[in-house]
Formats: sequence, C-alpha cells, structure tokens
Amino acid sequence: MTAPALFRQAPLRIANCDARRLWLGANGLSGMPSGADALGVIRALGFVQLDTIQVVSRAHHHILWSRAQSYREPMLDKLLRKQAVFEHFTHDASALPMEMLPLWQRQFDRMRRKVAGSWYVGIASDTLTAEILARIRDEGPLCTRDFDTVVEERAMWQRPPHKKALDYLWYAGVLATSHREGVIKYYDLAERVFPQVERLPDEAQIDGLCTAALERLGVGTLSEIRKFWDATEAPEVAGWAARAQPVPVMIEGADGRWTSALGSPDIEERLQAAPPSRRLRLLNPFDPAIRDRARLKRLFGFDYTVEMFVPEAKRRWGYYVYPLLEGDRMVGRIAAKGDRKAGTLSVTNLWWEPGLRASSGRDARLSAELHRFARLAGLREVHPADPGTWPIGS
Repeated sequence: MTAPALFRQAPLRIANCDARRLWLGANGLSGMPSGADALGVIRALGFVQLDTIQVVSRAHHHILWSRAQSYREPMLDKLLRKQAVFEHFTHDASALPMEMLPLWQRQFDRMRRKVAGSWYVGIASDTLTAEILARIRDEGPLCTRDFDTVVEERAMWQRPPHKKALDYLWYAGVLATSHREGVIKYYDLAERVFPQVERLPDEAQIDGLCTAALERLGVGTLSEIRKFWDATEAPEVAGWAARAQPVPVMIEGADGRWTSALGSPDIEERLQAAPPSRRLRLLNPFDPAIRDRARLKRLFGFDYTVEMFVPEAKRRWGYYVYPLLEGDRMVGRIAAKGDRKAGTLSVTNLWWEPGLRASSGRDARLSAELHRFARLAGLREVHPADPGTWPIGS
C-alpha cells in the first residue's frame, strides 16, 4: 500500500495551537492533576518508562506525579506486586498495564530473537540458564546479587554471565519482574507473575498495538505509531493503516510547515476539548509528552536535548535539566537537585525561552510547582544553591 492510498479523503487540517492542545490532552497534561490513580495514569499513557537516575525523583515516579499529584514513590511497586502492571521493553524498560499482555506475546518473541542475535549467544551457557531457572523455581524470586559468576575480562560496561542470562530470559518472557526493592529487580518465573492469556494471531496483535498507539497519540505519523510501543515493524504498521483506514490529517508545526499524519476516530471530538490550564509544570526529561525530541520541536518549537551522556565540557545546559510547560507553551528549563539527607531541593539554574521573562505571577507558579515537586521526594525546603539569587534570572 503506497502512502497516497492512505489519504484518499481530504485530510483534516489542524492548526498548531490546536495540535499542541490535542497533544497535551493525549498525554494527560491539559487539566489540573489530581488524585493518586497511578494505575489509571499508566493505562491512559500506555506505559511509563523506568529509569534508575535519581536527581530529585526517578523518571517513572515523576511522570506519574505530573498527572496524579497525590502519587508517592512506593505506589508503583505496590502495583507491580499486585500484578496490576508488568515490566518489559518498549523503546526502553517500562511498566505496562497487565491488560496489554495479550498484545505483548510477539514482543517477547521479537526481543528474544534480537537479544539472542546480539550479545547473548556464547555468553551464557544452556547449563547456566537451566541452573538459574531451577533456583528461581525452587527458591522463589531472586535478584542478580543472588548469583555469582565472573567476567573474564573486566570492563565497566561488561556484565557477568548470570546477569546476561537473567536479562535474556526476562526479554524472552520466560522470567518476569516480581517486585523491586529500590531499583533492584527481582526475577520470578513468568508463569507465576503473568495471568494465562490466549495467544492471539500476529495480525490481531499488530492491529491491537497500532490502534492502542493511535488512541494514545491522538494524531501520529506511521513512524510515530510504530515507535510508540516499538513492538512492530514499519511494513506491519503500513498494513494496519491500510486495513483500519484512520482519519487523514495535516498538522501545522510551530514553524508553519504542515505534516501529513493519521488521527484517531474521535479526533474531531478531541479538538472540542477545553484549552489547557495556565498551570506551570516541571516535566521529566523522559516524559512521554517530550520524549520524541523531533516532534517536540515540530509542535512546540522547543529544542531540547538530554545532556547527561554528553561530556561535561560540551554541555550547553547541564546534566539533568527539566523542561517547563506553562499552559500549551514550553517556556523554559530548570536545573534542580534533591538532597534527601538534608531534606532540600536546590535550584541551580533557570533559563526562560527567548522572548519570555520572569514575572511575579510566573515566579509564584514556578515556586508552587517546585514545592509540590519537593513533596514527591519527601523534601522539606526549596531554595537556590546560591542564597539570595531567587528568583534566578534568564
């Protein structure tokens, strides 16, 4: 199916201001956050990316808190222990609602082939794998610290054979995450974690994944729909589009250029939604609303890069910098660091976008957001790292 055949009807044209509003609504960032329904947020978003870096609060906690302000850090592990969510790999390690499991059987197979074809072959023997499975079957959930194998040539990026074997079995869906203690993952037999599900035909899983992706995106290109779960191939997504015939749309970018895309069946109803509140929000670098940097720049004109893996001397902004969203505009970025022992959240720098500047109202909204964010991490005080410089200028 060629691309023009997907757009036989005249596309719906969506102005940039409406596209931003539509995108924020799809990502749960339009209305005022309330409650502590973490499972509801995960279901609405599709998944939440997991990350071990903790500058103030880890990415998964921050993402959930941004949409449910009563959320606190232990809540996600409680959902994992209750088997309301499961962990696996989308574009990265993520927590997904357990009801996605019937559509995830192909992904277990895809990841098993991918891993087996890269670093797993020849690394961990069948004997080691059998020993690991036997121990977990007999002893219950175990973590990597419960095993002891040696790396022949030590390098900081190398992992011992037992860790590679555990990861391989996890990717393949033979093992599953039973719970976590901090960031430490405990592995159990998948049959003891996952409910039994009937294996759907591959086409049904592909259609289900693509439909679920577009439902959560609101609008998206074929590439964006594929990358949402990262569990399908481009020809499979094109085949779904030919069968499903989503609504063709044209999206205006922040620079006035138009992009062809596909819309969810209820796209016109979504466009009737109220505009976002004027609340100022501090977003996580891995928030789903901003994870795709190209789309972020196209829709919001906001050029954002994560610099944690950039050498310090080459960073423009800093190691871990949070974007600031106000209403439907990206208005700046802020560097902040939490000290849990001291109970403080320190702001180290603040940059407003060109053409914007601090005001008493904006300062008050930012201060309120920082104090809310501090409570997520159990911090009592918010202050600039250099006393006497708050509010920090641009």
